[in-house]
Amino acid sequence: MNKGIIILGSSRSNGDTHKVVSYLKDITGFEIVDLNKKDIGHFDYDFKNKHDDFNFLFKGIVQNYETIVFATPVYWYTMSGMMKTFLDRISDFLYEEKDYGRRLRGKNMAMLSCSNDNDRPAEFNLPFSRSATYLGMNYLGDIHAWVKAKELPKEVKEKIDAFALKIK
Repeated sequence: MNKGIIILGSSRSNGDTHKVVSYLKDITGFEIVDLNKKDIGHFDYDFKNKHDDFNFLFKGIVQNYETIVFATPVYWYTMSGMMKTFLDRISDFLYEEKDYGRRLRGKNMAMLSCSNDNDRPAEFNLPFSRSATYLGMNYLGDIHAWVKAKELPKEVKEKIDAFALKIK
């Protein structure tokens, strides 16, 4: 089985996106990292944040996982700010400690988004798919999910089931 990790980038650790991610975890066995519980500063060219949680987290990811699933709510038609910060910080390993950045080559990336309805903008996946290409990763695809009355609708569960088969 493919060893994978889900990077949860939501302002609410136990919100709707977590509900979707938990369902995916149950199917895949992938581990979850909650960015909301990490201290990760913004990217800067002087690497002032090199002692925050990002370096240790990123090194662990590239050393231990073959598939990375980015899970984010849809905030203002795009990914969450903390997810964007995480993606930006990968640049740390494109400028310094390049050997770790190169370890992304050949790994798999996928993306899961979540909102209140089946209304994700069509181009929402572009930062992920293009980043995968730039980093030499295999983009396995993406899925959009939603929660109704605090439950995953049957249609969403079926989509996640099919998605899990693609990324395992």
